[in-house]
Amino acid sequence: MPQINILSPHTADLIAAGEVVERPASVVKELIENSIDAGAKNITIEVSAGGMGSICIKDDGHGMSPEDAGIAFLRHATSKIVDESSLESIATLGFRGEALAAISAVSKIELQTRERGCGTGTLISLTAGDIDSMRPVGCPVGTSMKIDSLFFNTPARLKFMKSDKAEGSACLNAAMRCAMGHPEISMRMYRDGQELFFTPGDGSIKSAVYSILGREIAMNILEVSSVGDGISVSGFVSAPHAGRGNRSLQFFFVNGRAFKSVMLQTALENAFKNTLLTGRFPTCALYINLDYGKVDVNVHPTKQEVKFSEEKKVFDAVYYAILASLGGEEKTAEISLSASTQTAVTPQKDFYKRMPASEYRSSFQATAKSYPNYQLRESSATYNTSHVVAKPDLGDLNVLFSGEGKAPSATAESAPPAPAIDAFAQTPYRIIGEAMATYIIVEREGELILIDKHAAHERIIFDSLKAQPGNIMCQALLVPETFTPSARVLDILTDNAVELKKCGYEFEIIGTGSVIIRALPADTTGTGAAALEEIAEKLMGNIKTDLRDVILHTTACKAAIKAGKSSDPQELERVAEKVMSGDVRYCPHGRPVSVCLTKKELDKQFMRIV
Repeated sequence: MPQINILSPHTADLIAAGEVVERPASVVKELIENSIDAGAKNITIEVSAGGMGSICIKDDGHGMSPEDAGIAFLRHATSKIVDESSLESIATLGFRGEALAAISAVSKIELQTRERGCGTGTLISLTAGDIDSMRPVGCPVGTSMKIDSLFFNTPARLKFMKSDKAEGSACLNAAMRCAMGHPEISMRMYRDGQELFFTPGDGSIKSAVYSILGREIAMNILEVSSVGDGISVSGFVSAPHAGRGNRSLQFFFVNGRAFKSVMLQTALENAFKNTLLTGRFPTCALYINLDYGKVDVNVHPTKQEVKFSEEKKVFDAVYYAILASLGGEEKTAEISLSASTQTAVTPQKDFYKRMPASEYRSSFQATAKSYPNYQLRESSATYNTSHVVAKPDLGDLNVLFSGEGKAPSATAESAPPAPAIDAFAQTPYRIIGEAMATYIIVEREGELILIDKHAAHERIIFDSLKAQPGNIMCQALLVPETFTPSARVLDILTDNAVELKKCGYEFEIIGTGSVIIRALPADTTGTGAAALEEIAEKLMGNIKTDLRDVILHTTACKAAIKAGKSSDPQELERVAEKVMSGDVRYCPHGRPVSVCLTKKELDKQFMRIV
């Protein structure tokens, strides 16, 4: 009995459709690319029910004649290439002639199109790839295509579709990539009647970034521009301090085509080595342009993968273009001494209480009497001192003792009472000042301690928020803050509004997507829109985590005193006190908040000792 069956053309079309049309987002991508190839200057995208209800793409491109419209939905019907020689240098986004055939095979379509220069247009209705009707119609120049009932005749594919919200987000992502790849085209997208984004089509990458990704990202980007060896690289990367928790906003384009590339992702992240914290990733929109014949886009039916004939050259071009951009930022940075650093160089009489060296040594000796193995170093310098706070903690006692790092046996004459005493709290120290508007410099007997003021303050705020049982206390804003996030951020804020309110954020969504913030967690100035956008970004990766901790981490980070900005002495003293008392040792992300340099280590650096 024969085992091999020859499939019907209809079944073959359904199988082919599965390769090209994976989900509604695939339809959005293919139709937008057709509009771009048609020379459109304005494109409108409308989806309902996540694209499973309907998808409508309208453009003002050159349109189609009645003859072309009649055959456009046949397999391998295309206006992009003529023969096999055309595959050697593909200059258009589409070329296979499969997309419309695949889409029509699994949906119901209504097409209106009018070729430029023609007095009337053409209206065609199709069901499962078969033309139901075709007639003249009055319509604008360009093409409008409406897709209904996607996958109505392929229940096997239909049951694997996700929720309307998830499919709608995928449609948004597909449209975003097309809009980012072509800032010279104005694109507007609606979902269930609500506008998600609008790009002006002015050709400016920054305009597209601002419109699609939001103000916060657009204000923290560095321009990338490099030309050489037949390859040009342009676009932007995020500044090092604006790293994100995932790679979702990394966009790569070659000759205007969006594609995915592990190679270029590696080039990007290698260029950022030693500038980003572990676990943070740069944002980018990088546009690579080179000879069409040196890139093969005919690799996969979805055209999201490409191959370069000279991969190393492309890798190097991207890598060094980004390095140049990052280097340019460093060269243009203004270097100046903070007020507190100047104070350290030229001490002010009223900055901290001053005492002679002998009094400083006496105060330390009084503390050290309980620890006979500790050797006090002599000094003739004049010291400042700060007040002392006692905290029960044995964690740092080792630093006070010689030998095996264990406290000496208690005796009637030398041992302290039973309760533990923190070594930092019992050791006088002085705050020298602030370096680089980032680090607090503290001197303790025989040591210099450098404290990252932002990291330490962030932990102080986080612990304070975390200690509040139940809902976080909020503080109403005298003047509500308004901002317009990207559509994806808006979705996440909406989904997590209840938990955000428990954590002190009260806001409401108005109009077509603007957010009014009415209250913030108490005593966390400087959070607001920036904090909400960052919280949403951290949740985009769909990583299962403690939502409350994510919110509190971000709130603390945004509210903490900022590195790079000078702080007043009282702020420095409060932060240093928490660190020196042993209350704060790590930031909420696990990084140490201080480092210690001993006199011995410094002596070695200056070759005073070997």
